[in-house]
Amino acid sequence: MKPHLTIPRQKWSRAASTALLILLAASLVAFPTLPLWADPDASAPAADSAAAADSASQATSGDTLLQVNDLVRITVFDEDDLLTETRIEKTGNITFPLIGPVQMAGKTVAEATEEIRSRLDKDYIIHPQVTITILEYARQWVTVLGEVQKPGTVEVPPEGGLDLLGAIALAGGYTRIAAPNKITVRRDVDGHDQVIKVDGKRLAKDPSVQIFYIKPGDTIYVGQSIF
Repeated sequence: MKPHLTIPRQKWSRAASTALLILLAASLVAFPTLPLWADPDASAPAADSAAAADSASQATSGDTLLQVNDLVRITVFDEDDLLTETRIEKTGNITFPLIGPVQMAGKTVAEATEEIRSRLDKDYIIHPQVTITILEYARQWVTVLGEVQKPGTVEVPPEGGLDLLGAIALAGGYTRIAAPNKITVRRDVDGHDQVIKVDGKRLAKDPSVQIFYIKPGDTIYVGQSIF
């Protein structure tokens, strides 16, 4: 009968146990880990919120006036199915999911945003975050005729703010027989044709004279001087 071999147990001293505990604690500090039940994407909502805030900061200014044929993008935060890109129709409307036709032309971006937000909030989505961005402004024109170098149409900048003398400059400026003091502007006002007489010579020389801003659809006519 073979003798039974017994391996003696290793005896740990109190000092060795303490040292082992210290090493384990240090490793946890140096290499922190998530609990097994932690969601690795737990920070995603914060990232989404930051992206939404960045998108809102790049949105079109709230006092920008919407016009027929503007190309707009409308988003509702966390509602990807409602993303809409469309041009404002001749009627001034767009069609938006869930709520149908929405009057846009003639309203500011802030007013149109509130219209969509309130209608969604009423029946469909609690506290929706709506953003409207103008992707492309409608092209608008004025006509410059008479004694200018290049009679025809002049495009009004999307941001507006084009004055009478600026429009004439875009048409090449006056001819040598132009009469800058004899300028007329024809304008549609509530369906009625209005004729406005403007002294362009005084406008150019007298800083106290109020700047005359043109409107899309105006027709400017520069008269001829009489020798």
